[in-house]
Amino acid sequence: MTPERDPDPSADARPTPRPALLRQPDFLKLWTAETVSQLGTQVTGLAIPFVAIELLNASTFEVGLLNVVDFLPFLLIGLVAGVWVDRLRRRPILIVGDLGRALLLATIPLAYALNALTILQLYCVGFLVGSLTVFFDVAYQSYLPSLVGREHLVDGNGKLEISRSAAAVLGPGFAGLLIGIVKAPFAILVDAASYLGSAFFVFLIRRPEPVPERHDEGAKGPPPGMRAEIGEGLRYVVGHRFLRSIAACTASANFLGNMAYAVLMVFALRDMDMGIEAVGLAFSIGAIGALAGALLAARIAVRLGVGRTIVIAAALGDPPLVLFALVPATAPIALKVGLLALFGVSSGFGVVVYNVNQVSLRQAITPTRLQGRMNASMRWFVWGTIPIGALLGGTLGTLIGTRATLLIAAIGGSLTFLLVLLSPVRAIREMPPAAAYAPSAEDCLPT
Repeated sequence: MTPERDPDPSADARPTPRPALLRQPDFLKLWTAETVSQLGTQVTGLAIPFVAIELLNASTFEVGLLNVVDFLPFLLIGLVAGVWVDRLRRRPILIVGDLGRALLLATIPLAYALNALTILQLYCVGFLVGSLTVFFDVAYQSYLPSLVGREHLVDGNGKLEISRSAAAVLGPGFAGLLIGIVKAPFAILVDAASYLGSAFFVFLIRRPEPVPERHDEGAKGPPPGMRAEIGEGLRYVVGHRFLRSIAACTASANFLGNMAYAVLMVFALRDMDMGIEAVGLAFSIGAIGALAGALLAARIAVRLGVGRTIVIAAALGDPPLVLFALVPATAPIALKVGLLALFGVSSGFGVVVYNVNQVSLRQAITPTRLQGRMNASMRWFVWGTIPIGALLGGTLGTLIGTRATLLIAAIGGSLTFLLVLLSPVRAIREMPPAAAYAPSAEDCLPT
């Protein structure tokens, strides 16, 4: 693979310093949009499984399929989405994605009010919302570097993770109370409204966004076709020694993590008899770890180095889940809540620190014209394993029980950090500067 060069004429020039992110109005609008949306998403994340389990009496396998249909679009259309994100301006994609998801989620309480809600509708809504999320997330990660500048990537990703983590702290407890006050289908309206709010704030962003370049620097002739552009993005990720190691680690963690999540709610609510309020409380306490990770991710990377931070963070996720899977159903409710919360603290801290640093690294080393396809290719690899893991988790939960499935997934997830520990990623000391984001020849495999 030949080294990529950024076609942006300003790439080789000394970048003009931008003000701190808290003084950039457009970033604050994006940050506000993300904050509003994330709080609503926490409600839906608890409400939809609750609807399936308690109102529709879904089986363990049927509940597991909810995760499958949510993430199946990343496997089916993720690479195509990356091409279109690189061809189009990204802000309109974000707005359309928000509006579409709001409309789709609003159909659930409407169907419930008409006594017509079925598990099939939950699957259809999940798949369509997931399809819009594919385009939104790829565009979102590709839009951030042009909005804040590469020199602010870690800071920007960290602040966005603060919002996600704060929502994770407040959201489950709020969702549990809301579901207890109003029926779960109507609680989903909160998420629909949050997407409308997100679309409004993204619409207010005024920073000009140029039409993306489809040619590499110096290239002539017609732009490449869809297949060629998809192939270029895949080769870039697979060929880059840092990106392929991160992809392998994240894909494995997502596969095993979603084996666990496919049965976790059923295990907690049915096998452990915890109740929705106790589960929501445990998730809220556990999410404090994610908030701490968002606040400390950049500082930890400065102290330990980017590579070591990624490795250590990847190792923190699943070990406490092994303890929760082993606790007997007759244990005191305080112990069950405490162990589930401990898992949330450990995994939340590790996942957020890992993501802030590995996403920032990916964005920093990728040319502007490849941002969409790099992000889509990474998502295809790392999120494509999610429906497979969820399907396997639901199947194993039915065949061997939720406890055994949870234990297998937790033990396997505890070992995924080895994929970055035994790779060149561990040796990265500092985030590459803005002028050095094109990979050298040694960073890439030959094509």
